[in-house]
Amino acid sequence: MSKAISVRIPDELARQLDGVIRETDRPRSWIIQKALESYLEEFADLQVALDRLHDPSDEAITGKDLRKKLGL
Repeated sequence: MSKAISVRIPDELARQLDGVIRETDRPRSWIIQKALESYLEEFADLQVALDRLHDPSDEAITGKDLRKKLGL
């Protein structure tokens, strides 16, 4: 099932979107859907990173220690 959503975007962003549409020969809705999926995945990753950053029980190691553990 899908849901129609209406949004307003700045003219410049719309021009850029139209350029991508021409280059990829994909519908506007497909491009926007893929961009939103990508953003939401990145946002979820950011939330996990922030949760780990603020978790005092999650040990942080230096880059040097990481390389040593990996044998690099």
